[in-house]
Amino acid sequence: MKKVLVLLYGIAAYVIFLIAFLYAIGFVGNLMVPKSIDSGEEAPLMQSILINIGLLSIFAMQHSIMARPAFKKWIKRFINPAIERSTYILLSSLALLLIYWKWQPMTTIVWETDGAIAMLLTVVFFLGWLVVFLSTFMISHFELFGLTQIYENFKDQKLTYPKFQTNWFYKIVRHPIMLGFIIAFWAAPTMTLGHLLFTVVTTAYILIAIKFLEEKDLKKIIGKEYVEYQKQVPMIVPFSKIVNVENTNSPQKV
Repeated sequence: MKKVLVLLYGIAAYVIFLIAFLYAIGFVGNLMVPKSIDSGEEAPLMQSILINIGLLSIFAMQHSIMARPAFKKWIKRFINPAIERSTYILLSSLALLLIYWKWQPMTTIVWETDGAIAMLLTVVFFLGWLVVFLSTFMISHFELFGLTQIYENFKDQKLTYPKFQTNWFYKIVRHPIMLGFIIAFWAAPTMTLGHLLFTVVTTAYILIAIKFLEEKDLKKIIGKEYVEYQKQVPMIVPFSKIVNVENTNSPQKV
C-alpha cells in the first residue's frame, strides 16, 4: 500500500507540474488562459510592484532552498527518499500557481510591435519554450520530475541517479533549460511594465542562482569533470566560448 501511495503521489505531482508548465506559456504569452500576466483589474502601481516581487520571491526561495544538497539530505530523514524530487516539483508548481493567481497586472506599455516583427517575436517565444521542453529530455526528463524514483520504489529497486553526460543543447550551453526560459520571457511582441518586471526579476534570479548556487553544487558533486566542462562550454550565452566537448559529459540538474 505504501508503494502504491508513493506512486500515486509522484504521478499527481507530475500532473500538477504539467498543468503549471503549460499554464506558464499562456500566462506569459497572454494566450488562452483565464488569468494572464496582463489581465485583471489594476491596483496602485507601488502595491502591484511589491505584491509581484513578493510572489516571485516566494518561488525563488522555495526553488533555491529545496534544490540544495543539504536540504535534500535533511528532508530525506522525514520522507521516503523516492518522493523527495516529487515533493520539490509539487511545491515549485504550487508556487507557480500562486503567482498566476495573485499576480497584479501592470499594463503600461514599454514596447509594442506589429507585423513581421511581432510574428518573429512570437515564433521566438514558442522556440524558447520548445528549448525548455526538449532540454529536459536531453538529460533525464523522468528523473528530473521524480517519475523514475517512484517507479524504482514501486519495483523495489535501488534508487539510481543519471550519469553526467553531454548531448545536444548541453554541448552549446551548460544550462539550456534556463536559456529557454530567458528567451521565452523576453520575446514579447508587446511588453508591458508588469511583463518587464516579471522578466527582469526572473532573469536576474536565474543568473544569480546558476552562478552562485547550482554551479557550486555541481562542482562539489561532479568534481574536475564539471570544472573542465565549465572551461569549454558557456554558462548561458551560446557560442561565447570555443566549444570542444566531444569527450566531455554534461550536467544533470541537482
